[in-house]
Amino acid sequence: MRTHRFRSTVAVLGVALLALAGCSKAEKDSGYTSAPRQEAGKGADSNADEPGYQGNDSAKSTFAIDIDTASYTYARRLILDGRRPYAGDVRAEEFVNAFKQDYPQPYGSGFTVNVDGARLPGFAAETEESATDTRLLRIGLQTRAEDESSRRDAALTFVIDTSGSMSEAGRLDLVQDALHTLVDQLRGTDAVAIVAYESRAKVLRPMTPVSNRRALHAAIDDLSPGGSTNLEDGLVTGYQVARDGFRQGATNRVILLSDGLANVGATSAEPILRQVREAAAKQIALLGVGVGSDYGDQLMEQLADSGDGFVTYVSEPAQARELFVHQLPATLTVRARDAKAQVTFDRQTVASFRLVGYENRSLAAEDFRDDSVDGGEVGPGHSVTALYLVRLRPEATGRVAQARVRWLDPVGGEAREAAAEVRVTDLNRDFAATSPRLRVDYAAAGFAEALRGGTYSSMGYLRELATVADAAYRDTSDPQVAELAQLIRSVR
Repeated sequence: MRTHRFRSTVAVLGVALLALAGCSKAEKDSGYTSAPRQEAGKGADSNADEPGYQGNDSAKSTFAIDIDTASYTYARRLILDGRRPYAGDVRAEEFVNAFKQDYPQPYGSGFTVNVDGARLPGFAAETEESATDTRLLRIGLQTRAEDESSRRDAALTFVIDTSGSMSEAGRLDLVQDALHTLVDQLRGTDAVAIVAYESRAKVLRPMTPVSNRRALHAAIDDLSPGGSTNLEDGLVTGYQVARDGFRQGATNRVILLSDGLANVGATSAEPILRQVREAAAKQIALLGVGVGSDYGDQLMEQLADSGDGFVTYVSEPAQARELFVHQLPATLTVRARDAKAQVTFDRQTVASFRLVGYENRSLAAEDFRDDSVDGGEVGPGHSVTALYLVRLRPEATGRVAQARVRWLDPVGGEAREAAAEVRVTDLNRDFAATSPRLRVDYAAAGFAEALRGGTYSSMGYLRELATVADAAYRDTSDPQVAELAQLIRSVR
């Protein structure tokens, strides 16, 4: 794997338009994006016939960075319960980003840009046309981690769903357990507010210093389920409380804990977000935490994506404690705002390509350097992975693509960029000999595409993916990878 350390520029950089090569009917039908003769300047559009694929008329693949993981963790919950996730709730990038990576960290702020790849495993010939010419390309972005002692103080507003549906075991009780543990772990100089909502929202605690732990624990104990689910009123009230308790120089967040099953007031994301967007104003980000065996995945994802935050899902006390006690405090600081990625493929070497996942995050090529267009928020120690399947031209050599990431500095607001170049030699390693984390990524992405149906859903393909995960587990000793293999084998 080759790594390119942080390189930045505040000025907008010029990129020459490529004279690109034409597209065959077979490539269009496959869901791949070919390298056309002229830059069309169009954004990426989903191919309805092949879920999980992208197609556009450009050699540029552009998307907002996404660090959500809820799609995988919710699918895991359903599969362990003997159910299968709805195909529309399966997002391949969230399956991949749910797993640890091995990317080096930058020395300062921003990202490292890591590129590697491999030939496809032999069994993939059943699902990929011209598999001998197709390569797996991995683009990995990594921010620098931060320990608890060096982070800024935090002002956290918890917006907690206490509707009747939260009475199920593993919902409100799980939330209360995690919150009690978090309050005991936060610094006394941090602050927490608590808003509960059912048919209406109620402020249980305004912004309160964590040094007053007794009052915060009492408010958590007061949470009890009942009534309808007015998520709109809960979130609007939560942002008002966060605004009233805003602490300059601190990290200000609204954290929504819900099963996402709104049934009173506005029940879709956009009307709710219109009321809180001004309040957020890039200063109060939203973290969504989903719970429950029946979970409104799409609503929670849309709220987080448009609220400059991310969404995750927990179903067990151990998961919730890990999130609130270890992951949340360590990731409160923002490393990059409105982060976007763009991969520009070279017409001389690439016949066609496709990005696996990121359908909901696709952008027009010109949006990459338009800083008024929302990207993703990324915190300390986060990794972001994008996988491409790249069909090379016969006897291709040399440059395959340039991978570039752009973000806004969270302190000064300046635009910065970093980039890495991909060459054919980066993609020619045998699959079995490549990085075990790359093999995990392939298994996770393939599992997602199998759950979405189509040509990837055969039992033979799933068995091979499980074998890939088994081998990667032997090389990593990562129990999450062993569980992936078991989940793949559980699907019927």
